Amino acid sequence: MLKIGLTGNIGSGKSTVARVFEALGVPVFYADYEAKKCYFNNSVKEKILTTFGDKAYKNTTTLNTKYIAGIVFSDPKWLAKLNEIIHPQLRLEFANWVENIALSNTPKYIVMEAAILFENNFNDMVDQTVCVCAPKNQRMDRVIRRDNISEELVQLRMANQWSDSKIKESSDIVLYNSDRSMILFEILQLHSRFSL
Repeated sequence: MLKIGLTGNIGSGKSTVARVFEALGVPVFYADYEAKKCYFNNSVKEKILTTFGDKAYKNTTTLNTKYIAGIVFSDPKWLAKLNEIIHPQLRLEFANWVENIALSNTPKYIVMEAAILFENNFNDMVDQTVCVCAPKNQRMDRVIRRDNISEELVQLRMANQWSDSKIKESSDIVLYNSDRSMILFEILQLHSRFSL
């Protein structure tokens, strides 16, 4: 079973591409979504509270995302600390997910969708990598509309990610997702290629 890592900077459209693969019947592990669930793993929660204090959680079922984002996106040192807590658990969740998929129906390939595939060495858990790229101004507009946040906050998030050129260099395959191009055909081609 082939494991594909799908990545791209904020606003690139990687989640949309992942949903197309999912619509084609491919199992998709959404790393960002699964990472949010990791915050409520007991040992992870304990480490978060020790590192970031009681304000890290609004209550037992709600993470104080604005508080955490305000800390980690303003200082790379704190982002690294957060990643050191979350990522080992996330790697374990992915390994367990792959094992369960293999036991159930063994598809030709699966996809891990992860914004920070390379930055945190998740690429060592997959066989091939695909990145989705789009012009920075389009990515900026998409995120502002999608998340209803300021341009300044989007810039802060972008500053904590690798450049498009570095991600493209590290990837096996590059998909270009500008507002003027349709990438559905390219996704279908990849699906055929990965399904062999």
